Amino acid sequence: MRISANSALIGGILCGLFAVAAATAYAQGAPQGAWSVAAQTTAERTEIGTAELNGKVYVLGGVALGREDSPINQEFDPATGRWRDLAPMPRGTSHVGVAALNGKIYVAGGFTANVHKNPLDQFAEYDVAKDQWRPLAPLSGPRGSVGLVALGGKLHVIGGRGPDANTVATHEVYDPATNKWTLAAPLPVARDHLGIVAVNGKIYVVGGRTNATVDNTAYTDVYDPATDKWESLAPMPTKRSSGAITFYRGLILYFGGECKNTTTRATFDEVEGFDPKANRWTTFAKPPTGLHAMVRPKRFIAFAFRDWRTRPALPPLR
Repeated sequence: MRISANSALIGGILCGLFAVAAATAYAQGAPQGAWSVAAQTTAERTEIGTAELNGKVYVLGGVALGREDSPINQEFDPATGRWRDLAPMPRGTSHVGVAALNGKIYVAGGFTANVHKNPLDQFAEYDVAKDQWRPLAPLSGPRGSVGLVALGGKLHVIGGRGPDANTVATHEVYDPATNKWTLAAPLPVARDHLGIVAVNGKIYVVGGRTNATVDNTAYTDVYDPATDKWESLAPMPTKRSSGAITFYRGLILYFGGECKNTTTRATFDEVEGFDPKANRWTTFAKPPTGLHAMVRPKRFIAFAFRDWRTRPALPPLR
């Protein structure tokens, strides 16, 4: 979602990367962890899709360079702090679902107009080694802000928002071996802008929104592909959507989010971690500013944002 210039903070102007190191031990409710600046991006972008592969972060699509449906595809190497431009997406979009599997990156759905309009049914594969794209069997219907995650050699596309602007609970599973889709048990509660991560053979879906941009939720649901069933777990302490999520040292960590309230639409600065074994949430140290994005590397990386009204002119991509 893009927020007007009247907002104190816009949930979507990309200005930097932050790496965080978390404590190895934690206590319930005790803020922990520390933040430091890692690197600058090459262009301001919002509503991106991201994935981690072989220690590198891939950032795709979004709103950038005057377009609501940017096809930009970039690689960030945390080891060197450098960005690299790659073959652009075959169809530019924002709010695109992204996941990595077997050395390749997959993109699903997305929006091509503001706000949350003109969704796509696209599903495509990017071969990192060849720097080439390949179209695949499309989704069952167009939608954006989906959750996309790889598990057991297959890709799960969950939730999202369709052409009628309503959120859905749809759960589709793609098999790369056959290029075919099958339906799986739908989400217990339809929503989009959700956090999704695979842990120990199961899929966890955290937060998200049910309708309007401020209809944030605290749901924590887990899907077991062995039984094709969902289970609802302890809710996240702070209702949020469109944050960053990762699994690290036994915890599912959820960073930030957008549209904190109806007045300022500020981004969230909360960082909370979920222990799947204990079914318990813990609060961690807050970042230097509110966050709104999606990145899931082994080493935490989240995208930070600043005031829309004071942003500089867009620098050229390198």
